[in-house]
Amino acid sequence: MAQAGFVPPRRRQNQVFSALLLIFLILSSVYYMTAPERSEDEKLATAKKVPISEITHGYKQKTFDNIMVRGSNVYAKYQSGSYVQSYKEFGDSITTLGWNDPANPTVVKVDNIEVKNFFKAHLGDFIFLILLIAIGMWVFRSLARSQSSAMSFGKSKARIADAKDVKTTFKDVAGCDEAKNDLKEIVDFLKNPKKYTTIGAKIPRGALLVGAPGTGKTLLARAVAGEAGVPFFSISGSEFVEMFVGVGASRVRDLFLRAKRNAPCIIFIDEIDAVGRQRGGAGFGGGHDEREQTLNQILTEMDGFDKDTNVIVMAATNRPDVLDTALLRPGRFDRRVFIDKPDLLARKQILEVHARNKKMAKDCDLEVIAKQTVGMAGADLENIMNEAAISAARRGAKSVQQEDLVEAVEKVTLGAQKRSRKLSDKEKSITAYHEVGHAIVGHLCKESDPLHKISMVSRGFALGVTWFLPKEDQYTTTKQKFLDEICGLLGGRAAEQLVFNEITTGASNDIEKASAIARNMATRYGMDEELGIVAYGERQGSAYLGTDLGMSRNYSEDIAKKIDDFTKRIIDKEYERAKDHLQANRQKLDQLVAKLLEIETMSFEEFLEIFEGKEKAKKELKEAKERQSAK
Repeated sequence: MAQAGFVPPRRRQNQVFSALLLIFLILSSVYYMTAPERSEDEKLATAKKVPISEITHGYKQKTFDNIMVRGSNVYAKYQSGSYVQSYKEFGDSITTLGWNDPANPTVVKVDNIEVKNFFKAHLGDFIFLILLIAIGMWVFRSLARSQSSAMSFGKSKARIADAKDVKTTFKDVAGCDEAKNDLKEIVDFLKNPKKYTTIGAKIPRGALLVGAPGTGKTLLARAVAGEAGVPFFSISGSEFVEMFVGVGASRVRDLFLRAKRNAPCIIFIDEIDAVGRQRGGAGFGGGHDEREQTLNQILTEMDGFDKDTNVIVMAATNRPDVLDTALLRPGRFDRRVFIDKPDLLARKQILEVHARNKKMAKDCDLEVIAKQTVGMAGADLENIMNEAAISAARRGAKSVQQEDLVEAVEKVTLGAQKRSRKLSDKEKSITAYHEVGHAIVGHLCKESDPLHKISMVSRGFALGVTWFLPKEDQYTTTKQKFLDEICGLLGGRAAEQLVFNEITTGASNDIEKASAIARNMATRYGMDEELGIVAYGERQGSAYLGTDLGMSRNYSEDIAKKIDDFTKRIIDKEYERAKDHLQANRQKLDQLVAKLLEIETMSFEEFLEIFEGKEKAKKELKEAKERQSAK
């Protein structure tokens, strides 16, 4: 379907051709109406007038080259090229004048001036007729177009990809092996339906792909169509809904009708929660609500498939908690496929997939990048590879280097560098002590994630960054790890107060994160003995939404005070612990800050050389590499 304001190439060519034709007709008409008489006609107009008898005598004497009769005018041309003219009577003809001697070489011709000037005489009528026809055709096409638009208003907007056009297969999908295994049976059914129907197995109506944004739900659906070699209908849930009631239901009927005609095929509805929300809840205006009618039609169509109709409905959502229960029951969406964010091995496989079409240097280590991208989805990893390619092209390099990959990870994770942001010497010093404070305290807290890099270069909204990376993917967290994380977050504030004996706004984000961790320990994880193993508050939103909308309060004022007391007690205790770590290593704190102010960005190895000493740092790094290689 053409977009608004976009003219297809073929229609544009027709418009250009029509315009050129019209211009040609107009110019031709003007030319023929205003063109001057030809030079021959000028000679005729100035010819000497003689009696008709003289021309007859010259004919008999063969002194003329030709004689031309034009109405009552007679023009005779001498051998020399000059003309004479005369007039003949009304009844005179070539025969009566004796100009029909076959032996006479003089050419006698009759010029019918009325026929010759017919085009000029009726040119205005021709132009008017052409313009009238053109206007009629324009009006007819406009009416046909408006009628077609009105008739197609209830037609489905689904985009169809033919089986030959769907090139995506399971080889192009990495990092979700379990989800692929669940969907391989659907592929097998589309290829060999009799294998299942002969044994009594029912045709699967649909599969619901559930996962966070960017995990590859749409890609998986296309891979199923590509593996099965069947047409692929794709549409977004919001495309069913219009301001007019009944249009959505009409589009659903049209979509399923087209799918049945092209069976076997796959219908993919992206963001189905746009029309599949719980009926009777928020956002619905009753039984005649447009979304509710659309949902009812989807339910009816999925139940109304013939047993022999090989049409599979696949849908994707990151809000399964808001979907109507009738949509989720067996017989509608028989399979619910959960797609989680990739782990370390899956991230490496995804990076390798996106590196296929890029020129990569031999020293590129995608495993290192996979370790630095914990918690990222497939779309984030694709973005990192693209940013790395852009960085390499910007430098004028012929291939993507490891430094481009590292810079891309930092840009996507922390934001772009802001070297244009100028800080005063005092602000630089405060920022340096703040970041080194994070690094020292985090390094001394054994349950904290290992230090990766310290930087004074501004990124995003932060004046500096201290980056900790987990050793491996973690799915559970201990209480001690929470405490160590809080202590590390407060290390920057503790360093500022220890060195400058004043408080700045630089630790505002650290305080928010530390407070959130402490409050969750009390309300969600039951980590306070006084509060007990009880969850306080009800979470708003879904784990698959990608954002947490917070907690709604369902506890008393007394419990609220205990939660606040626990949060403050934990924060105060860990803050004192952070200050103790820094006070015990004050000399190393100053040395690290001096080095950071000099080089602006410090790696973990450089940090260890100053904090632990070169020999101890080498030994610790060697042990860390051995542990990593053993895993």
